[in-house]
Amino acid sequence: MTPSLSLPRNRRIKQGRDFARTKAHGKRVHSGCLIANWLALPPGSPTRLGVITARKVGNAVLRSRARRLLREAFRVHQPDLNQPVDIVLVAQPSIVDKAFAEVEQDYLAALRKARLLKETP
Repeated sequence: MTPSLSLPRNRRIKQGRDFARTKAHGKRVHSGCLIANWLALPPGSPTRLGVITARKVGNAVLRSRARRLLREAFRVHQPDLNQPVDIVLVAQPSIVDKAFAEVEQDYLAALRKARLLKETP
């Protein structure tokens, strides 16, 4: 049975204190058009995602597109994570001209640097 690839409300970081906790106590890696901050969670906890897009990225349309690209990269690859984490993705201005495939490559590169991906045989 394949796991669900949805992104329900309980898989999103919404509270400012959760963003702050992830940034203050978690680890950080930069890869291409994004910065990933993550905090390991106890086994059995759901993996959650938060996305930050600053005004440096561009106008509202560009920021919304950046959020959609980052959420989709997370959504597609959430079963590939080796442990539950709170992950906050920060969009960089270079994301504006990128296609989904390029954003996905940067996201996967960040997860590899962080050693958060499952080992593939």
